[in-house]
Formats: sequence, structure tokens, C-alpha cells
Amino acid sequence: MKRAKPANLRARLYTVLMVLVLASTALIVRAVDLQVVRKDFYQDQGDARYLRDIPIAVSRGTIFDRNGEPLAVSTPVESIWGNPQELLAAPDRLPELARALGVSLDALTERLLQRRDKEFMYLKRPVDPDAAEELLALKIPGVASERAFRRYYPSGEVLAHTLGFTNIDDRGQEGLELAFDDWLAGKPGVKRVIRDRLGHVVENVELLKEAQPGRDLTLSIDRRIQYVAYRELKAAILEHNASSGSMVILDVSNGEVLAMVNQPSFNPNAKGSAEPAFRRNRGVTDVIEPGSTMKTFTVVAALESGRWKPDTPIDTTPGRMTLPGGYTIGDIRNFGPINVTRVLTKSSNVGATKMAMSMSAEHMYDVFHRFGFGEVTGCGFPGESPGLLPVAKAWGPTEKATISYGYGLSVTPMQLAQAYAALANGGRLRQPGFVKGAINPDSAVVDPHIAGQVIAMLETVVGPEGGGLRAAVPNYRVAGKSGTSRRAIGGGYEKRYVSLFAGMVPASAPRLVGVVVIHDPGGGRGGAYFGGLISAPVFSKVMNEAMRLLDVAPDNVQRWYAGSPDMGHAIGATSLPPDYPPDEPNYEEAVPQ
Repeated sequence: MKRAKPANLRARLYTVLMVLVLASTALIVRAVDLQVVRKDFYQDQGDARYLRDIPIAVSRGTIFDRNGEPLAVSTPVESIWGNPQELLAAPDRLPELARALGVSLDALTERLLQRRDKEFMYLKRPVDPDAAEELLALKIPGVASERAFRRYYPSGEVLAHTLGFTNIDDRGQEGLELAFDDWLAGKPGVKRVIRDRLGHVVENVELLKEAQPGRDLTLSIDRRIQYVAYRELKAAILEHNASSGSMVILDVSNGEVLAMVNQPSFNPNAKGSAEPAFRRNRGVTDVIEPGSTMKTFTVVAALESGRWKPDTPIDTTPGRMTLPGGYTIGDIRNFGPINVTRVLTKSSNVGATKMAMSMSAEHMYDVFHRFGFGEVTGCGFPGESPGLLPVAKAWGPTEKATISYGYGLSVTPMQLAQAYAALANGGRLRQPGFVKGAINPDSAVVDPHIAGQVIAMLETVVGPEGGGLRAAVPNYRVAGKSGTSRRAIGGGYEKRYVSLFAGMVPASAPRLVGVVVIHDPGGGRGGAYFGGLISAPVFSKVMNEAMRLLDVAPDNVQRWYAGSPDMGHAIGATSLPPDYPPDEPNYEEAVPQ
């Protein structure tokens, strides 16, 4: 038997060593490839799975009223989010999650399936921190939370239209929240963190961008006066079954808006339940024909023309006049021979028209435009309307006549308040403003002597013979003008009315100007609708409280302290004489049909 050839141990050893060397070399090459050549690629891949850049939520700046009372604050909340892929991989936990979120299982499953190719989706926000903690305690795979902020409005619907509101991301959507969004919002930061597979932050790696919290804002609004205006306007709306209303109050000395309220209102803390029409700020967005409140500026133009003085006689007999073309203008009754002052006292359409016919359309337009009609006030409120003041060349005799007593043009309550504030400020116009202490220069629009004359004439409107007697404020002199206009519709006017009052107090040294507008008193079913009966009492009640809150000294303070028994008749009488006449004309004759 032939013996086997002995194995070549040395060759085998070399072979094994060669294999080991090659394997080691391959491992070394692979290690170099992983650790050196393609290090960045694999590092990025690892980071993509566990390293995240997440925003650092910042608190929106607080809004304060002029006295430091908070009007809008941001409170911390949580946003619950989830990874659809992980959640769908654990279907047995979905019923539990649906119950915790307060949604149906079918709705949750459908949302997850729609985003099954994503790794992030919000499940619910905002969530109260305590509720979020309870939900996270369930330890459902793929569910986590992040910090956010929610806006809260302590005054609710009282300041809803003025402040506006923010969206779910805490960005301003309407009102001053939108106007000052860049100032209030701040800038979120960014940090890099390591998260585990459940989404929990394991380690903060680095701060990429420092957060800049929003800046606080102090408004000119006085929360106390705002509340009084809201309360009285709402009471009047309910009492007279009106559809809506607005009130604007300006500080004469600086143009600051102390109050701006509207009805109907809404709760900005639960804005989703409010009708869109309720969220409209009628004080700056809705336009009206100002009616007899415009006669004030017709008188200003007449005095400035030099052809008229407060005591210049005007014969309004027989209480109506016919213009070229057959258009007839009428007063509520025949006032006979009167003077310019009593044109305002009695609110004579015929008297206003006769003054207008003595002036050029260009002069009247210039005066009205100087007082801010036909352009935005510049208050900065989003969506403000400029109103409408037709150009002078478009005025025929009929247009000139109707514009002289407040038809054929449109204004906002804010514009009307600005114009009356210019008179109260000695003929100097200021833009209304919502920020306390903001620089707000004025400009001369009419001679201060004329402004003083008109204020004295407007005081008679709130006297025993005027139609604005119900606007009287006890112990203070009041100057103002009531107005009533019919609501315009396509091709004419309907028998629904807008009641107005615009005035200043105290007339001796005006501090505040207020404008009250109430739409559709009586709900179109008849009853009182004159501005002197509907809107003037609101002005009286609000300004009475405002004078007390601002600690404005009464007129004739020495007599006031003496407690004279006839004081109620001497200053700010509040009772009506037995023959109190409504001041407004019969608009079925005075406006286009």
C-alpha cells in the first residue's frame, strides 16, 4: 500500500496567514473608509436619525392698557405631536390614544394613514400642560410634545375688535395683534438636540440661534372707559332693538384712542364660535352717510368764506326749497327766519343748503378734505376704510345741497371723531393713534377763531332748544351735533336709519371727543330713530363716567361746590322740556327716493 504524501504544513500556514492578512487589510480599509473617507456621510446619516434642530418657542409680548392693565397675555401650552410610522406600527395602542385626544378611532387612523410616509404630525394643539403630561404618561410609542404659547384676552369681548386675535401659531390675524405683529411676535430660537426613538430629548447638543422674546406694547386704550363705552352701547342696542353700533373716544390733546367698541362683539378666547360679521371692526371699516353731523363742517366752510357769521340771518321759510331740476329739500317744519347758529341748533336742511349754494364746490371740498374726509385717518388699523368724498367737479346743485347736510358722501366713525377732535383742538388735526405716548404732530386745518365759534354754536345743540339735549353731561358744558341718515341701498334709500351723535366735553376746554353710531334702531319696524334720542344718551352716560375716571374738573367749579339748587339747569341739564322737538328733518323728503 502506497503511503500518503505528507501535508505541506508550511504552505497551509502561509495560506491561513495570507487569508488573515487579507481579511485584516479589508477590515482596515473598511474602517478607514468608514472613519475617514466617508465619515461625514455616515455621521449625517446617524444624525438624521437621532439629531434634530428644533425651534425654541418664544412668548409673544404682552399688551397693556395705558394704566398698565394687561389686555393680552401669552400662556404656556403644549403641542402634542406624533410619528405616523411608529403609531401605525402599534395599532393596538391607537384606541387608547384616540380616547386621550378626544377623537374617534376612525378619524385618527385616517389622519395617520394620510401621513404614513411622514415622521411628524401634530395630533392636538394647544393642550393644557397638565393634560399633556397625563397623555404622555401613557407612553404610547411615537407620541411626544413641544412647548408653545397661547394668547389669552382677560377683557374678552369688551376689547375684541380693538385687539383682534392670533392664530394657532400665535401670529396676529386681525386688529392691533396684526398691526403690531412684528413688534409683539419676537423671533423663535433654534437648538440642536439628540432624540431617542420615542421622540424624547436625550441631550441638548448646541444652541444654533438664540430666541428673542416678543416686546411688550402699551396702548392708549383706557380699559375702564372702554368697558363703560361697551356697556352703554350694548344696553342701547338691546333697548332699541338695533342691529349694530360703534363708539369711538379720542383724547383731544394728543389724538390717542381711549376707547373703540362695537356691537355685536365676540369672545376672542373662543373666536371659532363667532360669526364672521361679528368680528368686523365697524368703527374703522364700515362707512355711513353722516347726516346732520356734517352740517358742522358746512358751517365751518361758510364762516371761512367770509360771507357768513354766527348771527347772519337766513330765511328758511316755508321750510322747503326746490333746486334746479326739481329736487326738493325740506325741514321737519318751517323754522322761518333764523341765523347761522340756529341752523345747527334746529338742524335745518334748508339753511345748510342756502349756505352751500353761496360757496363754490371747490371751497367746500377743500374744507371737508382738510378735516380728513375721503382718506384714511392714518391710525394704522388694518382694513381701515377711506370713506368717500366725491371730487368737487362732480358736484351739481343737487350734490352740493345733499353733501351740505350729510348725504352723498360716506365716512367711518373714526373719521368723524378725528374731524370733531380737530375742531376741539383749536382747528388742528391729528391722526388718531393706539400707542400711548407716540409722537403725533398736528397740522392746522382751520383758523382757531372759527373753530371756537363753531364749538360755541354746537353748545346750543345740547341746550334746551337743540336736538342733542339728551347728550348733556351733568356739571360739564357739552358741544356736539346729532344726526340721522337713511341707509343707502342700490338705487336709493330704504326706510332704515343710522342714528349718530358726535360731541366734545367739556366744551370750555375740550378733553374728549366721542362719536356714537347706532344702526337700524327699531329693527326697521318703526319707533324712535333720531340721533338725538338714540345715540345722544349713550354719549351722555359714557362721558359722565369718563370725566369722573379722568378726574376732569367740572365747569364753573366754584358754583358746583356751592351746591346751587339750580345747578342742574345751569350746567349739563339732563331733563327734557315738555315740548322737546326732535332735531332731524323728515328724510322721506330730504333724501333721494
